[in-house]
Amino acid sequence: MMNFKNVFRWHYSFLFFALLLASHIAAANTLLVLGDSLSAGYRMSASAAWPSLLNTHWQQQPKVVNASISGDTAAQGLARLPALLKQHQPQWVLIELGGNDGLRGFPPQSIEQNLRKIIDDVKAANASPLLMQVRLPANYGRRYTEAFSGIYPRLAQQYNIPLVPFFMEQVYLKPEWMQQDGIHPNPDAQPFIAELMAKELAPLVKHE
Repeated sequence: MMNFKNVFRWHYSFLFFALLLASHIAAANTLLVLGDSLSAGYRMSASAAWPSLLNTHWQQQPKVVNASISGDTAAQGLARLPALLKQHQPQWVLIELGGNDGLRGFPPQSIEQNLRKIIDDVKAANASPLLMQVRLPANYGRRYTEAFSGIYPRLAQQYNIPLVPFFMEQVYLKPEWMQQDGIHPNPDAQPFIAELMAKELAPLVKHE
């Protein structure tokens, strides 16, 4: 005679492990964008920002989670990171931070230290860090801007991680794509940025 209790237990166990496996696969196929206003969609809806457009373009394969907040410094991104890693369990983390630090004239050494800690935390969570090159306007002085921009290739080389080109370098060339503050891209620039980032990131996240 069939033991229905054992059957129910078997089905329950199978369902539990299937859900666990599905959750793991979904998390492992996630790109987390940890950035500031350049990725958050400053003065526009979050759905208009390039990470959201990229998510639509890729049809969530991989899924793009935009955890960017306008005004965030590298230290603030570092403070938010543990909770984000726990919640989303991403396979990749795109780090687009440091611009606000540079605009405020923070010492390059402290900026580099915080970015280094972010990379360490990402790697400790068994995720792959992708570091975006960030540059400052030329009016901040050659000595400071060179010290600032040099942080990113140095960290990428030391950690042997990808250095993603700074998308704003191409956006700056189109005044019609800039907001009135001369710093942030407007909604018209977002499709171009999404397309550019799709091209740059696809080989890194093994997107097909």
